[in-house]
Amino acid sequence: MQRLCADCVSMIGNSLARHLREECGVFGLYKPRPGDLAPLVYFGLHALQHRGQEGAGIALNCDGVFSALRNLGLVSEVFGREQLRFLGQGNIAVGHVRYATTGADNVRNVQPLVVNHHKGSMALAHNGNLTNSFELRSGLEQQGCIFHTTTDSEVIAYVIVRERLHCESIEAAVLSAMDSLQGAYSLVISSPTKLIAVRDPHGFRPLCIGRRPDGTVVFASESCALDAVGAEFLRDVEPGEVVTVDSGGLHSDRSHCKTRPRRMCVFEYIYFARPDSVLDGSSVCLARQQAGAFLAQEHPVEADVVIGVPDSGLDAAVGYAKASGIPYAIGLTKNKYVGRTFIAPTQAEREMGVSLKLNPIRRVVDGKRVVLIDDSIVRGTTCRRTVEMLRRAGAKEIHMQISAPPFVAPCYYGTDIDNADSLIANHHSVEEIARIIGADSLGYLSLEHVQLLTGRDDGFCTACFGGAYPTEIPKNTSKSRFEKKIHESEKP
Repeated sequence: MQRLCADCVSMIGNSLARHLREECGVFGLYKPRPGDLAPLVYFGLHALQHRGQEGAGIALNCDGVFSALRNLGLVSEVFGREQLRFLGQGNIAVGHVRYATTGADNVRNVQPLVVNHHKGSMALAHNGNLTNSFELRSGLEQQGCIFHTTTDSEVIAYVIVRERLHCESIEAAVLSAMDSLQGAYSLVISSPTKLIAVRDPHGFRPLCIGRRPDGTVVFASESCALDAVGAEFLRDVEPGEVVTVDSGGLHSDRSHCKTRPRRMCVFEYIYFARPDSVLDGSSVCLARQQAGAFLAQEHPVEADVVIGVPDSGLDAAVGYAKASGIPYAIGLTKNKYVGRTFIAPTQAEREMGVSLKLNPIRRVVDGKRVVLIDDSIVRGTTCRRTVEMLRRAGAKEIHMQISAPPFVAPCYYGTDIDNADSLIANHHSVEEIARIIGADSLGYLSLEHVQLLTGRDDGFCTACFGGAYPTEIPKNTSKSRFEKKIHESEKP
């Protein structure tokens, strides 16, 4: 049988992806003495796999000598025993799982990025999206910098290296670079002797710190990755904080903290993060249950059963059921082994892929008035197919409830919403959307209540729901803006 190239497999997988794709995930380890770190990074990245399925990479640092392995695919596809053995021993490691928010889905853009410069080497992994990357890159190119990728992560690496040439330490260079960087960035960086965790002053994306019993310090996008490697959660990296670990222990610089209002992306709680994670002190699972309870308060209906769309709709469905008194049941089952391997050459077959990934449990919904909970509606196609499946399974009524407000604006901080024209809520009323997806009724969570998912007003970023943008809107917003720049420069 002929094997498809990685780019083709990724393209097919993306055509079957749910309505929103996840963020990237970053992971880092510092061990006082060299050891077998690669398997630990492997397990940590597995725990973060939900944040990116397009590529994975590990960079290992052994006394300043870096080895790296990166490729397209899931963590288990990129790393086997031979690959982990190839990386060897080390005392510092950086890992990354990727979903492309800027730059094409190809192997050259997979992280961590490893940069060799005048004062040593550096490995960098980035979660987020800069809003001024195009301007920064243009300026760097005019100074003679040559870029090898089409990601904004390489822009960050270049800015840090530029500052490192005249700063006394790598952490001082990072602090200086932060003055130039705008937008969302959670970073894990390895220098020859240090591991550094950085979070932008708004705190758009999560980042936390843990410690294993043997003293190994762990940085990760989510606390679930700490659990995967047997690390105790210590605390979150504060927005604007730079945390460094070296032979002298943990050090923190908070000079950039509280220089901007806190603006964690609220969709981390609604959809992106794993339910067993705790972000900035709040449980993702409980936040989703609170969203469901708010929905029951805002949009009460008479029904027989509450079901959720796996996975992020399940906890919200539990919250709705508790608040409404309507019984909760598992009404949809998800096949987790379809996405990247199903070969669908035609549009009809691609649509059939939805049925392969989700299937109703007929005995739960047959003849019932169903409350169906999902996390979002972007274009409406996925919801419509789900409602159609439930109708075929015998559902008498379907009342769709969404645990987020309607998407009405692009996101410039890493979420896959880059075009307002493609958003169904910008072209149709709630009643019209209900008819389009085939539901008997439709309810969205209010903007007021989405701000209170953690039980307090945490100052979330809600720009994609019509809230104010925390930063200046970028001039060039295309996800492939650097590919276009390259193509234009090649014109005769």
